[in-house]
Amino acid sequence: MTNGPVVIIGAGHAGFQVAASLRQLGFGERICLINDEAHLPYQRPPLSKAYIKGNAGPESLTFRPEKFYADQKIELISGRAVSIDRPQRRLLLASGASLDYGHLVLALGARNRLLDLPNANLPDVRYLRILDESEALRKTLPSKKRAVIIGAGFIGLEFAATARIKGLEVDVLELASRVMARAVTAEVSDYFQARHREAGIRIHLGVQATSIEAEGGKVTGVSLSDGRHLPADLIVVGVGVLPNVELAADAGLSVASGIIVDQHLLTADPNISAIGDCALFASPRFGGSLRLESVQNATDQARCVAARLTGDDKPYDGQPWFWSDQGDDKLQIAGLTTGYDQVVLRGDPARKSFSAFCYRSGKLVGIESINRAGDHMFGRRLLGMDRSLAPEKAGDESFDLKSALA
Repeated sequence: MTNGPVVIIGAGHAGFQVAASLRQLGFGERICLINDEAHLPYQRPPLSKAYIKGNAGPESLTFRPEKFYADQKIELISGRAVSIDRPQRRLLLASGASLDYGHLVLALGARNRLLDLPNANLPDVRYLRILDESEALRKTLPSKKRAVIIGAGFIGLEFAATARIKGLEVDVLELASRVMARAVTAEVSDYFQARHREAGIRIHLGVQATSIEAEGGKVTGVSLSDGRHLPADLIVVGVGVLPNVELAADAGLSVASGIIVDQHLLTADPNISAIGDCALFASPRFGGSLRLESVQNATDQARCVAARLTGDDKPYDGQPWFWSDQGDDKLQIAGLTTGYDQVVLRGDPARKSFSAFCYRSGKLVGIESINRAGDHMFGRRLLGMDRSLAPEKAGDESFDLKSALA
């Protein structure tokens, strides 16, 4: 159990959930939630899809209305943390104010990896991670005719599908040989490449942007590494993110590709935890260190820390799952499929409904499902029980998956 105030830096999925869970678990001391955006804490997944498509305002994204924070006595503090005084257990804000803490939770998230090219700072070169960026894109889309998206990961393809639905001509550039190559199997990549091309999106693989062309401060196109030129009046960049580790590093905490924490999500300082996109955590389940960018990981880690701070200390052992909505297709992933050596398909890609069961050394490590929510929920339950499923059963649609859970 912790004594004294809990101060949480970051009001995304992870930070919000720590504060809410602490109150649910009966924590009675002061809770401060530091928010560096000019909005109530909000959901991020709709930003590249439903929010840009629709007409609802920012309030449609908020986790809870303002009254919730007052009722729960969660102090929502607008500002930016600039330094941590670990010996004094004190946090300094950019405003000059300071906050004393009994325990500090770093839910610092990640930021867009920026494009290092000439003209990359022009107004019509956009990124898409926070609400202000999504709002700016939503406002500018009606005046645009042709978009080039740099990067064919989840965000890039989600936005590409949205822009195409909105009537824009769309080109997607990807340096790898297939879309979402770091995240999914070749079978799932092939399906989405075909679906986006059917929608009229042009996908260019194995190429990269070498410069952004402009006239009079306005974007006119992109030059490619293979010598081609693509006209555009809007460029959206989705080339990954960088975890926000600098505050922790400046305080003398260990960082690598994230803020290093143990299996209890504690840094080397017993008064400081780190969770969510910024945390590189020791995973007993996967036998190594992981940094995961997902809503599931952020919220489950937040609940784990809140439980520890209220007396229920257990190692974090969440089962990862992810999703991506692209056009009419919903991709759901259970487990971590990296390092697989065998893929078994269940269902038929031609019918726009199938799952890729991924195996490593004969053991099921993850399931990638397209428009098959039942397979996804089965995978989450089976993997959560640390069970496998024989490949021949996975591929046999007459086999009842539920029987494997008995």
